[in-house]
Amino acid sequence: MTDLTHSRPSPSALFPGEACHSNLCEVRRSGIHGRGLFATERIDSGSVIIEYIGERISKKESLKRGWAQLDHAAATGGAAVYIFTLTKKWDLDGNCPENSARLINHSCDPNCESYMDKGKIWIAALRVIEEGDELYFNYGFDLDTYQDHPCYCGSPKCVGHIAGEEYWPSLRRKLGALKGWERRRAKL
Repeated sequence: MTDLTHSRPSPSALFPGEACHSNLCEVRRSGIHGRGLFATERIDSGSVIIEYIGERISKKESLKRGWAQLDHAAATGGAAVYIFTLTKKWDLDGNCPENSARLINHSCDPNCESYMDKGKIWIAALRVIEEGDELYFNYGFDLDTYQDHPCYCGSPKCVGHIAGEEYWPSLRRKLGALKGWERRRAKL
């Protein structure tokens, strides 16, 4: 298995106009999804790494942008939606060049987590992260469109799709039923 969690030092993968507002990480090429954030030094468990920034938008605007971003991703093969839920009324659209935290890739075995404090979204270390390790968090997607979100994390814990850990038992049942149906169909 290819080690996707550690990258040799390489030139920054920031595009023109982009910025990384943390001394603890930098944008580099990633084996998971083109680019990712990597630790520039050892990060202790519980350390705040970076703020997830963006534009505060209404749920109505969030749906509109989310669908537009999904359409764009489907057409270009690029990344999809960078929208975080803030409250029942508001979301945060992190699709802006100043938000390098949007490049943190999903993993079924994350080393980071996101949390909210005073209306801001932060990314913190779940465990010690060594210099050069890629940063990951579990995106926590539900199962409504799991088929549209295959997971490429490569972790032994990988469930094959990007989904919150609380959904894994249901996802495994769905995938098991699908495999059983495919086996029965193949026998016909």
